[in-house]
Amino acid sequence: MKKSIVTNKAPGAIGPYSQGIDAGSFVFLSGQLPINPETGEMPDGISQQTAQSLANVKEVLAEAGLSICNVVKTTVFLADMNDFGAMNEVYATVFSAPFPARSAVAVKTLPKNALVEIEVIAVR
Repeated sequence: MKKSIVTNKAPGAIGPYSQGIDAGSFVFLSGQLPINPETGEMPDGISQQTAQSLANVKEVLAEAGLSICNVVKTTVFLADMNDFGAMNEVYATVFSAPFPARSAVAVKTLPKNALVEIEVIAVR
């Protein structure tokens, strides 16, 4: 059984998908863009965008009754791999050991021309 996770404390879906899916033991979050849910705006710069994406991740997790500590896998999509170091600095302030498994890939373009998008898988 699966249940959609919806919160207005993170940006709403901009297409036919859920912010997250609760599948019992696992929770799957769609990629979180760095959109401030209150203003609809994206901050400038990779560090600020990474922080906002991770803040959005935290809010969707919280709606599912979880925290960042429950995350077991992340995928980070970057518009430019040259931003990896700055993204990683912010990322390292949010996660602690044992760190989740992670993939980081550069993509040609992200929705709304974001610099970063982060998706996660969490476990109960």
